[in-house]
Amino acid sequence: MVMEGQPQEQQQHHHSKSRVVKVDSEESWYLFITQANNQGCPVFVHFGASWCVPSLAMNSFFEELAMTYQDILYLVVDVDEVKGVASKMEVKAMPTFVLMRDGAVLDKIVGANPEEIRKRIDGFVQSFRRPNMVD
Repeated sequence: MVMEGQPQEQQQHHHSKSRVVKVDSEESWYLFITQANNQGCPVFVHFGASWCVPSLAMNSFFEELAMTYQDILYLVVDVDEVKGVASKMEVKAMPTFVLMRDGAVLDKIVGANPEEIRKRIDGFVQSFRRPNMVD
């Protein structure tokens, strides 16, 4: 996603407009996944396509999730642009949402279903919430 009239470096601090990272190649996919695994950071991936209306409709919801649950890395993969990743992840329909941790798929949700996705992410976050000072 390109933001008009914004120099590249400004996007970073500019209230970090988007927390969703677009994967544009298999190399960047492996890089993001490896980094996340090293940091013990869960990854939530939206597999979609530019021609898929339900997939496009989920973009703003996905952004909203990214703002809500900030301990997760959010990636978006266009299945036509990064076919290798889509087939490796066995994505057969759009949109497909995949929740991963330590390189393993924990959950896969097929279809544009915001309520179900929010419920599953919420459950996941609750179960992995690092214990704070208060139990």
